[in-house]
Amino acid sequence: MKSLIPALLLIFCLAVVSLFVGVSDVSLWSVLNGTADQRQVMILLASRVPRTIALLLAGSGIAIAGMILQMLARNRFVEPSTTGTVESAGLGMLVVLLLAPDMPVMAKMLVAAVFALAGTGMFLAVLRAIPLRSVLMVPLVGIMLGGMISAVTTFFAYRFDLFQSMGAWANGDFSAVLRGRYETLWVAFALTIAAYIAADRFTVAGMGEEFSTNLGLNYRRIMAIGLVIVSMVTASVVVTAGVVPFLGLIVPNIVSMAMGDNLRKSLPWIGICGAGLILACDIVGRTINAPFEIPVGTVLGIIGSLFFLYLLLRRQSRVA
Repeated sequence: MKSLIPALLLIFCLAVVSLFVGVSDVSLWSVLNGTADQRQVMILLASRVPRTIALLLAGSGIAIAGMILQMLARNRFVEPSTTGTVESAGLGMLVVLLLAPDMPVMAKMLVAAVFALAGTGMFLAVLRAIPLRSVLMVPLVGIMLGGMISAVTTFFAYRFDLFQSMGAWANGDFSAVLRGRYETLWVAFALTIAAYIAADRFTVAGMGEEFSTNLGLNYRRIMAIGLVIVSMVTASVVVTAGVVPFLGLIVPNIVSMAMGDNLRKSLPWIGICGAGLILACDIVGRTINAPFEIPVGTVLGIIGSLFFLYLLLRRQSRVA
């Protein structure tokens, strides 16, 4: 636990910076000495604080969901944005916009979670049905499946003039997060706690069905629990801010390189590193082209694609 203290202090510093970075001038000193006017206090409480909390919850949730998905698929190259999970949640959002646009946010999240669960289950079913001669085939299958689902979503969104509405959440943008519009992410937080409770079971399940069954573990039940956690976390993030790509790929791999695959030991680090990475990317996106913002999904997309290439080249060099 003591080793986590410096990391938590770094997260706290990043969170403080996030609170006072933006177009509107809100200074830490004016808040501390009580000279901040009513407008500054309103911006801080209604926008900056909810945004920072949303970033923390989304970052830790997606990172942990990525780790669980990697354990279940037994492949280090998968995460919600490379398995069709995110695209399936987007299809669920489109269905909601078509059939029940006034549905409450929590209900939208549940619908998106059902579609995400179905998409992830379809991905795992495809993996079982085809021979995989290389671990690189697994993310390729997921990307192809996600592309097909995304194409269907785009077609119907264009057909019913909802293309602009769908594009609003596809960029992983937290600029529209306000008080009252991020609370579904607390569901992701609760599920990350559930993942920590079941961490040992996920670790065993990651060793394969036969090994897990021999140890007396109900493999199918653990798979179902893991898929529900991944789907619910992904849906809550997609409904709140949109697609956050590659976060579930970068963080679990970095932590695994340093600490191994014991989830009980590494899961707190994965959550902390996920929250820190998304906070850092959001701060960069707000400052690099100020006063305009670059969506955090775009920044993560650049970093994640480079890291994905690094993983591919690293594995090829080992094989050679």
